[in-house]
Amino acid sequence: MSNLSSDNKNIEILDNGKIISDVIDRKIKELSTVDNEEPFYVLNLDSLLKRHLRWITNLPRVKPFYAMKCNNTPAVVRTLISLGIGFDCASKAEIQHALSLGATPDKIIYAHTTKPLSHIRYACTHGVDVMTFDSEDELLKISLCHSQAKLVLRIATDDSKSLLRLSTKFGARMASVGKLLEQAGKLGLEVIGVSFHVGSGCTSGLAYKKAIADARHVFDMASLLGFQMKLLDIGGGFSAIDDFQDKFEEFSGVINEMLDKLFPPDGGVEIIAEPGRYYVESAFTLAVNVMAKRVVANEADEQNNGEENSPDKTIMYYVTDGVYGSMSCITTDAAHNKLEPYPHRAVDGSEPRYPSVIWGPTCDSLDKITENYFLPELHVGEWLLIDNMGAYSVSLVSDFNSFERARIYPVVSAETWDTLNLSHTYSIIP
Repeated sequence: MSNLSSDNKNIEILDNGKIISDVIDRKIKELSTVDNEEPFYVLNLDSLLKRHLRWITNLPRVKPFYAMKCNNTPAVVRTLISLGIGFDCASKAEIQHALSLGATPDKIIYAHTTKPLSHIRYACTHGVDVMTFDSEDELLKISLCHSQAKLVLRIATDDSKSLLRLSTKFGARMASVGKLLEQAGKLGLEVIGVSFHVGSGCTSGLAYKKAIADARHVFDMASLLGFQMKLLDIGGGFSAIDDFQDKFEEFSGVINEMLDKLFPPDGGVEIIAEPGRYYVESAFTLAVNVMAKRVVANEADEQNNGEENSPDKTIMYYVTDGVYGSMSCITTDAAHNKLEPYPHRAVDGSEPRYPSVIWGPTCDSLDKITENYFLPELHVGEWLLIDNMGAYSVSLVSDFNSFERARIYPVVSAETWDTLNLSHTYSIIP
């Protein structure tokens, strides 16, 4: 394996048949030799490329603008830049971060409808012109701080079929759209498009049908008022894990049909989206150490009816990362709150499984990762792995109890390294 520097971390190029599990094995061995149980991620950059190829195959007209809030790890951002992807930024700091890693202003949409004045000024001075709004007050702020902005009107959607809803907080109702457009005209502002977000964990393609139809109506209203409408942003919330394995293709078909019907390719409208979790969710594997253990004997009860295989104990494990760290998704992300840790070691199929509770490391009893989760008996010092940990994990870590944050170790195959020409992005350590 070759090592390459990346923001004071190493990127490993997998060669000679090496795979991700080899990296995890080696990292665990390295930590054991230095008496260290800190959690860590292995970031598989190949996964980003695979997700991107799936995206352009299923949504060829929709240009992705990655949601920085989901996971702003430098290796992720730089790899996405190499794929030609744009960025959805929600703050001055996110814009700074994207620009510092090589993104260009024309590849950024400031997609937050309630922006501090200083952040709008920062966007203006750094050439970030495209930004969203959903109220008259926001229009007034933008007219004062960035009068040359290219504005995108965010509309509310019916997100009742989504696990994580956003329209209660953001988006103009259709009844108020006409007044907002008129106000923008009075202020001399340029409105170029419409955006919406059906929420994360959407379970019905009808939400996209209705939202795209509403967007078409807004386009028509704006055109009558003299605006040159040329951008449609269909938002984020896309996923392709767990119950959403096949939903991406299903929803893509619905989106493509509606776009071709209402925004045909020859109409001159650019279509973008704001995927976040879709790109990174499966790229990160988290490794945590079992730092403590407690066995609780189960009292016999009538429900067991004397069955021979009834478990006689529950085992509590305490691991080195939890809800206040990398696994905050358990409490904050309705679209991904079921985690399935599994032992790093090989498990014999004949080993008995016991009902287990896995706790995070902090002193808070809310810091619970699983309950009544069946595992073979583990020992202190063993490791558990959790897949699909890239979305809203590293970006939501707190310092509660001051436990170590999980370090990130990016890995890429030699083939992807060459395909994306990443030698222009990372430099080899001599």
